[in-house]
Amino acid sequence: MRKNKGFTLIELMIVVAIIAIIAAIAIPNLLRSRLQSNESSAISNLKTVVGAETAYHAANAQYAHDWADLTGATPRFLDGEWDGVTKNGYIFVLGAAATGAEQNFQCTAEPATYQTTGNRSFYVDASGVVRGEDCGGGACADEGSPVVGD
Repeated sequence: MRKNKGFTLIELMIVVAIIAIIAAIAIPNLLRSRLQSNESSAISNLKTVVGAETAYHAANAQYAHDWADLTGATPRFLDGEWDGVTKNGYIFVLGAAATGAEQNFQCTAEPATYQTTGNRSFYVDASGVVRGEDCGGGACADEGSPVVGD
C-alpha cells in the first residue's frame, strides 16, 4: 500500500481562513496609516509654502497670491507643479486673505477624496500657524479652526 503525500482539502481551507483573518486585521491599519501619512505630508507641504511665501515677501514687499508667482519667478521660490495638482492625496489652493491682502496670504490643503486620501483639511496664513479640521461635514479648515498639534 502506497502512502499519499500532500495536504488535504481541510488543511488548505484552514490555512486560507487564517490568512483571511490576518488580512482582515492588517488592511484597515494599513489604510489608516496611509491617511496619517498623507495628512503629515500636507502639513509639511504647507510649512514649505510658508517658507516660500516668506522669501517672496522679503524680496517683493508683498505676498504671492498665485502659484505662478512662486514657481515661475526668478529666483524660483517654490519647486514643482502646485496649481491644481494633487500632492499625496491633497489639493493645495493659494490665495489672498480676506483682510490685508498685501500683508497676508492663505493656503489650504483639502483631501482629493474624503476618507480615502485624508480626513482633515488644513489652513495656513502669514502667521505660519497650521490649522486643521475634519471636513466631513462640509466645513473645511480656516483661520478659526483649531491649531494642528494642540
